This record gives sequence, structure tokens and C-alpha cells, in this order.
Amino acid sequence: MLKQTLLAATQAAGAVLKEYFDKAYIISNKEGMNNLVTEVDHKSEEIIFSIIKKDYPDHFILSEEFGEIVQDSEYKWIIDPIDGTVNYANGIPICCVSIGIEKSGVMEFGAVYNPFIGEFFFAQRGFGASLNDKKIHVSDETDILKSCLVTGFPYTYLDTPNGPLQVFEKFIRNGLPVRRLGSAAIDLCWVAAGRFDGFYEHKLQAWDSAAGFLIVEEAGGKVTDFEGNHYSPYQPHLLATNGKIHDDMLRVINGGEL
Repeated sequence: MLKQTLLAATQAAGAVLKEYFDKAYIISNKEGMNNLVTEVDHKSEEIIFSIIKKDYPDHFILSEEFGEIVQDSEYKWIIDPIDGTVNYANGIPICCVSIGIEKSGVMEFGAVYNPFIGEFFFAQRGFGASLNDKKIHVSDETDILKSCLVTGFPYTYLDTPNGPLQVFEKFIRNGLPVRRLGSAAIDLCWVAAGRFDGFYEHKLQAWDSAAGFLIVEEAGGKVTDFEGNHYSPYQPHLLATNGKIHDDMLRVINGGEL
């Protein structure tokens, strides 16, 4: 039942994104530069909430725009109604709906849906990961110098060692292709599908990665924080790889050289 509700909510929200993509809608800015929210974010969130509450009115919900609906429940739905809002607002179809479900603090389900290119990623803990119902697996690349990477940048930069620009510079000065798509959930799914060999980002929220990190793990990949610890979506740093280049990427992220 959980799976069916998750799939229904994700698909319904994706239909909302597609319906309004070429229409006029309200765009506003939250706190901070380029921290956009659109009328469609709220419409997507509303339909997700309505489907969840119909089947599971007592479940805890954490969603990017609304915040928390606190319930005394072992289940928590972690929702990004549009991951890649800046892309969406600019008519760039690299954006998606992302929903993860935790049970007692362990991510059990993840769904990420980009309705514009028709890609629906799904994972259930212990059952593998799929793209449009076909099993997916991370890449087999073992040489970081031959890897294709992806990252994201925060819109404000903290003056810290080994920050986003410094790490990015190290990789590109060594000739590595490093892409920046603007949707962490899609970045993670494309690592899971073997399109990218690794993804790192310095500042994420739980709704950015909750579904995607499980999809990577269930596709055979490895996801940690920047210290190499088991990943928690409630801390900001994420490194997701095929597992074979993970240690090399950690070394560079933490100040080392390729």
C-alpha cells in the first residue's frame, strides 16, 4: 500500500509540473538570492499531501515549502514538490518531483519523476532500483581520471577550506568533465543509472536527497558524507559514486590531490 500511494503521489505531482510548464504562474523569492518558489511548487505539494493524507492521515510529513506536519508516527514522508525550481521557472526541463519515505529513521522507499523526459526512478530498500520499471546499476568505471562527474553549487559561499569552487577547480584542472544540472535528485538518479560516475555537493537539504540517495544505494552505489560516514539526509554534505572512485573523490574533496 505504501508503494502504491508513493507512486500515485509522485505521478500526480509530475502531471501538475507538466500542466503548468508553458503557462504563466506566480514566481517569488524566499530568503536568500535565487531561492525561488513558484505557484506550481505549492500546487504540486498540495496534491501530494492530499494523496498521502487520504491513505495515511497519521504519517509525519516534511516538505520543502510547507515545512513539517508533525505526527507521532514511525513513518516520515520527505518531499520536494519541484527539485530544480530555478530550472523550472526558466523553462529548463531538468527538474522533478522527489519523495522519500522513512520508517523509524531508515529510508525505505524513494521515487523521483521527471515528467518532461518521461523518467520515473524508484527504489525500495533491499529490492534494487529501477528506471521506468527496468533495473538500473551504477557504472563500472574505476579510474577517476576517466570519470564523468556532476555537482551543484549553493548560491551563497561560505569562506571555508575546500569549498565548492576550490574542489571544482581541482577536478576541472585535471581535465575531468564536471556537469552542473541544477537538480540534486536528478544528479543522484543519473549516478544510479550509470550516466555519471560520481556526484558531490556541499550544501543540501533532506528533501533534495532523501529519495535519490536510496536509489543510488539500491543501484549498487555508495553514498556518504564528506568524512566517509554513512549518509544522513539531515546533514549538508553528500558524495555519491559507483563505489569504485569513492575514496579518490573523498581525498580531493578533503584537500588532497588527484
